[in-house]
Amino acid sequence: MIKTGNPIISIYTEMTPNPETMKFVANKLLYPGKSIDFPDEASAKPSPLAIELFSFPFIRGVFIMANFITLTKTSETDWNDIIPTVKAFLKEYLEDSRPVINEDEVVITKSSASNEVSADDTDVVKRIKELLENYVKPAVEMDGGAIQFKDYENGTVTLMLQGSCSGCPSSMITLKAGIEGMMKRMIPEVKEVVAEAE
Repeated sequence: MIKTGNPIISIYTEMTPNPETMKFVANKLLYPGKSIDFPDEASAKPSPLAIELFSFPFIRGVFIMANFITLTKTSETDWNDIIPTVKAFLKEYLEDSRPVINEDEVVITKSSASNEVSADDTDVVKRIKELLENYVKPAVEMDGGAIQFKDYENGTVTLMLQGSCSGCPSSMITLKAGIEGMMKRMIPEVKEVVAEAE
């Protein structure tokens, strides 16, 4: 009988519309059904993996979701120079079955942004969240990002951009031309869609 150790992890990269971010996809679920964004090292406490990734001097942001990690690099760094190093690090980290997210820490630091419909949401907010979940989420996930509902007030929807969406040159076009246009058509109460200021 052959004794097997930890599973072999393979990692491949995908470009995103944001030239500063790269999507690293694993053949293993890292954070099933959820996403978490660490826009800086100070926010990384809930993730032992993110903390270690921030130890690389060229990493500026970490976004973890499903089976991928979107990394944001410093502008002076070339992806071609660092991809092999990052892939090797992630492969070894995941093959050692080291922790990705510490859920106890997430609860403490969790922000109020969420696309999950709650009982105290108004009818308009429920429709906004459903639209984000069903139409927007699948598209932005393919690009290594996420868009979370933050607030709705007086016809203005405020969204939080995460992962490759945060700081992406084309994210404002996506936000205004894509999401805002669709929301205005499908939810007449919506007059404007804005991104939360960093």
